[in-house]
Amino acid sequence: MYKSLSDKVVLNNGVKMPVLGFGVFKVPDDDTARCVELAIRTGYESIDTAAIYQNERGVGEGIRNSGVPREKLFITTKVWNADHGFESTLEAFSASIKKLRVDYLDLYLIHWPVPRCDKFVETWKAMEKLCREGVVRAIGVSNFNAGHIDELLSKCETVPAVNQIELHPWLSQNDLCAYLKSKKIFAEAWSPLARGGELLKDQSLLLVANKYGKTPAQVVLRWHLQRDVIVIPKTIHQERMAQNADVFDFALSSEDMATIDRLNKDHRIGPDPDTFDIDANC
Repeated sequence: MYKSLSDKVVLNNGVKMPVLGFGVFKVPDDDTARCVELAIRTGYESIDTAAIYQNERGVGEGIRNSGVPREKLFITTKVWNADHGFESTLEAFSASIKKLRVDYLDLYLIHWPVPRCDKFVETWKAMEKLCREGVVRAIGVSNFNAGHIDELLSKCETVPAVNQIELHPWLSQNDLCAYLKSKKIFAEAWSPLARGGELLKDQSLLLVANKYGKTPAQVVLRWHLQRDVIVIPKTIHQERMAQNADVFDFALSSEDMATIDRLNKDHRIGPDPDTFDIDANC
């Protein structure tokens, strides 16, 4: 099992990806550089952003300010709904790396499938082209259900390396995770703490946390890791960055894993991937 913040999983194309990264969803662009620099100095090697977050420029600035060489870091961004399609995906990629001021991406994801538009196969073929050209090391999807992935696999050559999905104790996604594992696709949890708040006040979770001398957030992050799920918690506070990274010196017992498993209620805090199509360009 993972023992440090620098530990990595091996994706299905051989690329190594840090198992715990830093997310910047809803971090204002003018504060992103500070947060990313702090995260990297705290020891994070993986940074996750997206075109729609409108903070890729800040991510790039934070990376440069950190002084850490580009090749030591793992950078992920995503193509937005409005840019689905072959040529528009290539253009969106060019815009993203220009804002990030990097020559290549480690992971490029389709942010949402937008099934109503039925363009995600075209988008994927553009991403396969970027992979062949060597400007993207791995490609994956985000918020894809099994049916969406089956359609990709029936029409395209490359199996996604990652599926970044809403995943937390209230939405454990057991069936989807089992499907992904069968296809050698890593699950990556966005909102791994269910955006904090009520989940972390759960009494059974507090009891487990007290048992290990950890915070509820640390226990939940450890639960993800022991499920072999990549996690990208977000915070703008340096102390929380350090706390979120301090999850490698203990292991949850099978009993405590089961306690957290029982918190599942199939409750989404985000949109339904089958219907979410904001900004879609059909």
